[in-house]
Amino acid sequence: MIRLVFVISFVVLFLILTIPVMIAEFMIGKLNPDIKSQSSLSIVNWAFRCVCFLAGTKVDYIGLENVPTDTPVLYVGNHRSYFDIVLTYPKVSRPTGYISKKEIEKVPLLNIWMRNLHCLFLDRKDIKAGMQTILQAIDLIKGGKSVCIFPEGTRAKTEGELLPFNEGSFKIAAKTGCPVVPITIVNSAAIFENHLPFIKKAHVIIEYGSPLCIKDLPKEQQKHPGVYFKQVIEETHAKNAPNI
Repeated sequence: MIRLVFVISFVVLFLILTIPVMIAEFMIGKLNPDIKSQSSLSIVNWAFRCVCFLAGTKVDYIGLENVPTDTPVLYVGNHRSYFDIVLTYPKVSRPTGYISKKEIEKVPLLNIWMRNLHCLFLDRKDIKAGMQTILQAIDLIKGGKSVCIFPEGTRAKTEGELLPFNEGSFKIAAKTGCPVVPITIVNSAAIFENHLPFIKKAHVIIEYGSPLCIKDLPKEQQKHPGVYFKQVIEETHAKNAPNI
């Protein structure tokens, strides 16, 4: 319970005490949006590292050298925990907008930081609104920002058993030509979801796969890239799971 108290207290204090920083970031953004993006990225990455420390989470990162640093990418990953964003965001090499569920947009102060980081909010119940979010993500890629999405659409309940990947997620890469970088997350639910409402020490392995453009897939797989990348992540998960 003490870890949960530490994490919640830190998050609440961060959101409240950084209100003046949000105002400063807003003003900076009016003058130089790129500087705002980089400064917001640095601030939030520091906060996420603090959350991981307070949660007692050990993370082994594999394959970071696979992530291109000279071009925006589409990250796609499996999703088991609220901590998946906290664990992966500190390793992004450029401003990156995560696609989150619409409900998160209602959280005061947190929604401001998320917008500062170019995050988008997906309404899973409204197909038209969902397509608009995909179009916004395409614009982010074209503007030099990376995008991260969890194509399962929600958190899977069983470790290693992925839900079907939403093929619409991959239109972001197909329409922009950007590389897709698969992220395989192993054991993140052991931090919180496996024993709600407690946060416990956990060992997590996160592997970044080789980048691949949709156009470089075999013709038949180009029609269903979600199936291909789901298989890549499942195989990587099976490889790394015994090392937990």
